[in-house]
Amino acid sequence: MTNPPIDELLTKADSKYALVIFAAKRARQINAYYSQLQEGLLEYVGPLVDAQPHEKPLSIALRELNADLLTCTPEG
Repeated sequence: MTNPPIDELLTKADSKYALVIFAAKRARQINAYYSQLQEGLLEYVGPLVDAQPHEKPLSIALRELNADLLTCTPEG
């Protein structure tokens, strides 16, 4: 995962742990979107950036966060 650079991503979250949790949750949403797309259901929002063929959901989620399309807020 060199693109986007980890240093840039760390400025978007309070900690590296918050970044990992947030990106993993968004990646699960993207994965669920692709699964539901095949079934004709649309409960989740798809990728907010142009996804390359065979690009992994986690990479898409990190690119969305880096492009300021998502905001990482602390839970609590």
